Amino acid sequence: MSLPDLITQAQAGNARALGRLITHVENSEAAAQTAVQALYAHTGRAHIIGITGPPGSGKSSLVAELAKTMRQDGQRLAIVAVDPSSPFTGGALLGDRVRMQELTADAGIFMRSMASRGSLGGLARATSAVVKILDAVGYQRILIETVGAGQSEVDIAQQAHTTLVIEAPGMGDDVQSIKAGILEIADILVVNKADKPGAQATVKALENMLHLGPLGGTRHHGRITTTAPSTMAEGAWQIPVLPTSALDGTGVAAVAQAIAAHCDHLHTTGEWLVRERQRCQQELEQLLWLRFRAQFAQRVAAAVQEGMLTAVATRTMDPYTAVAKLLEFSEK
Repeated sequence: MSLPDLITQAQAGNARALGRLITHVENSEAAAQTAVQALYAHTGRAHIIGITGPPGSGKSSLVAELAKTMRQDGQRLAIVAVDPSSPFTGGALLGDRVRMQELTADAGIFMRSMASRGSLGGLARATSAVVKILDAVGYQRILIETVGAGQSEVDIAQQAHTTLVIEAPGMGDDVQSIKAGILEIADILVVNKADKPGAQATVKALENMLHLGPLGGTRHHGRITTTAPSTMAEGAWQIPVLPTSALDGTGVAAVAQAIAAHCDHLHTTGEWLVRERQRCQQELEQLLWLRFRAQFAQRVAAAVQEGMLTAVATRTMDPYTAVAKLLEFSEK
C-alpha cells in the first residue's frame, strides 16, 4: 500500500494502516515530511500528556492503569512509549509492549513502542511526527512515556501540554531529588509505589521542595520563570503531589482528575496557546538544525571535514577557527 493510501486509511480509522504509516515515519524523514504535510491541518486538538521519571519508578505500569481510567469517559487514547536503544547493537527491547499487553483488547486505545535510536532527552527523533499523526486521526489524548534517562530528560516538557514526573520511594535521598532537573518541568508530581515504606516521606519532601521553589526562578504553570511570586497572576497552577500504586490502582483516579483539571486550566488562562508556540518553536529549531546538517554534509566534502578534525585534534588549529573555515566551505 502506498504512503498516500496509508494516510487515507489511517484517517478512516484503520489501525493496521496507522501502524504501518508510523513505521514508515520512523524509518524515513521523507515519509515523516509527507505524512505531516498531508495531516497537519487536522492536528491541534489532542491533549498531549508527557510522563517521565527515573527508571524503576513504575512509569509503564502507571501508564497502563492511567489509560484504563481515562478511557472510562469514552474518548480515544493513544500511548507512545519510547524505549532506549542499545549503543552497541542499535536494538531496543520495547518491553512496554509486554507490560501493557492487556490494553490491546480495547479498540479505543492505540499503543506504539518506539526505539530512541540514539536520540537524547528521553524521546525518539520521530516522536513529534508520530504524535501529530495520532492527533490528526482522532485520538483525543496522547500519552508519551519517555525513556527514563534521569536528570537530562527534559525534552518532554517541550512536546507535552501536561507533564507528569513520576518518583518512587527509596530511589535516592532528598538532595538527589532536588538536583534532578526533571522535577522542574513537572505540572503534576506523582509518587508511585505508595504502598512501599517511605512513600509519605517522599511526598512530604517533594511538597517542601515546591514551597522552597527552584533556584533562579519561581514555578508557574509547571515551568520555570523569573517572574516574582508577587507579580504572578492569581489562579496560577498549583502543582499537586499525588501518591499512587499501580499494583492496585490506588490514587490513579486522582491523577486522571488532575490531568483533566490542568487541561482546563491551560485553556482558561490562555497557557494552551503559549505552550503550542513553545512546541512549534522547539520543533522548527530542530528541523532547521537537521536540514542544516544535511546541507552541510552535501556541500563540504568528507575529506575537508576530516582534515579540520585532524587539525583540531593535533592542536594545529583551534575549534573556533575550524568552524569558521567549515562554514566558509559550506557557503561556496
